Amino acid sequence: MKDTIMKKLSPIKLAAFAAFAAAPFALSAPAMAQDAPQTEVYVGAQGGYHDLGNNPLGKDGSPIYGLFAGVDVPVGPTLIVGAEGNFNLGSGIIDSEYGATGKIGVRVGQSGQIFARGGYQWVDVDVRRATGVNAPAGFDDTSGDYLVGVGAQYKIGTNTALRVTADTLGFDTTRVTGGLAFNF
Repeated sequence: MKDTIMKKLSPIKLAAFAAFAAAPFALSAPAMAQDAPQTEVYVGAQGGYHDLGNNPLGKDGSPIYGLFAGVDVPVGPTLIVGAEGNFNLGSGIIDSEYGATGKIGVRVGQSGQIFARGGYQWVDVDVRRATGVNAPAGFDDTSGDYLVGVGAQYKIGTNTALRVTADTLGFDTTRVTGGLAFNF
């Protein structure tokens, strides 16, 4: 039965479901006690490096830079859950990448947060840069896999935070990014 459900639900639908599942938490958060942490919606810019693993030609990674957006919802005095989407461009063998994650974390003091996340990420590879050969017409050079990772962020202002994340796609790649988030 699980296989039947997974065949009917594409990764995009699963990611969208995860984001919508967090919405009730976001809407109910203002009803919590006034001293409780508030729901935070954020957008940000990030840059980093995505190592795609072993490539016989030695061209196995790419600098990446892009945007992310998400929501953090408090579910206790220190526990948060959230959902996030991202889009990055690459300047090496990665043309672009995009995905969605769910996250769970803890607040550390008044300004910090440590979190784990999981989701799905698609990577569009520049076949010519990766192999030295043009891709045949109609060749799909986008591949996706599940993403797991960890991260931390620290508020440097009322509505601004620095963050760093480390992720892997299917335990085959390594991606490290740093970014600046703006909270609303």
